Amino acid sequence: MKGRLTILIVGVGSIGERHLRCFQATDCCELALCETVTERRETVAAKYAVPAFASVEEALDAQHFDAAVIAVPAPFHIPLATQLTERGLHLLIEKPLSVSLDGVADLQRLIGEKQTQVAVGYTFRAFPALIEMKAAIDSGRFGVPVQFIFVGGQHFPFYRPAYREIYYTDRAMGGGAIQDGLTHEFNVAEWLVGPITRLVADADHCVLAGVEVEDTVHVITRHGPVLGSFSLNQHQPPNECRITVVCDKGAVRFEADGHRWFSGTELGGEWQMEAEHELDRDRAYVRQAEQFLDQIADGSDGSNGSVQLCSLADSIQTLKVNLAALRSVETRQWIDIE
Repeated sequence: MKGRLTILIVGVGSIGERHLRCFQATDCCELALCETVTERRETVAAKYAVPAFASVEEALDAQHFDAAVIAVPAPFHIPLATQLTERGLHLLIEKPLSVSLDGVADLQRLIGEKQTQVAVGYTFRAFPALIEMKAAIDSGRFGVPVQFIFVGGQHFPFYRPAYREIYYTDRAMGGGAIQDGLTHEFNVAEWLVGPITRLVADADHCVLAGVEVEDTVHVITRHGPVLGSFSLNQHQPPNECRITVVCDKGAVRFEADGHRWFSGTELGGEWQMEAEHELDRDRAYVRQAEQFLDQIADGSDGSNGSVQLCSLADSIQTLKVNLAALRSVETRQWIDIE
């Protein structure tokens, strides 16, 4: 990367603090934070020794920033992104892009006018094993994809003990298993086998105490000719994330445990490990930060980078899928995605 860029982290709750920590770990940029909660702002600023501001306006008036990371609840992403794009900042926006399509088209036009770089934080695209698996699928080594299968579960309170006190409790704030959890896998599936064109979903609140949003979800999808299925719960004790892509001449599988991917081509045979990577959660965010900084410096769309960040267009498509899944749960009908 050429030069040191100045980055404003907007919102330093758990995910915003992670972005701050991981951008700082690149040692390639100067950082500041913006946080409306006084105690949190002062604590995090002192911990990382960075300037802190109580509002975006205060931050923008105080100094120049090349880019911003938007890590506030999802309903505020589009208004903030619009405000920051008007000032010419490049943006890394946390997932999901929003909780509705309101203002999205206007933001997209504004970004086109300003020619700024924008990525959305779907960090699975920074996992080396998935990047390698996608390259193998795209090469045609296993033939044409015909089926995508995701099976996942984790004990959400173990990983997010404060879940009852944050946005997760409210769908309107981006909460629930579909918008907060399954959106990652929707995005990965579209990255690997193409956009979801049709779906039907079922979901319910089954176990998690203190909330009413869904914690268990089943979705059946169509990606054009490719069939897909997704099963997620947020209460099983073991942590599990398994993605399988079946092609007409073989199959591949990713397992988050160990960050491994496998292939299978022998009839009646076993899965063969292709690669295993050491990667903690922070490292994926550091890789994402490094690629975002490189995109800004190079003025590229990141398509030639080792990490393939989620574009604004791809995140809009995934947002449409999130909304279609929620609508399908309510109507108990198949939903076409246009």
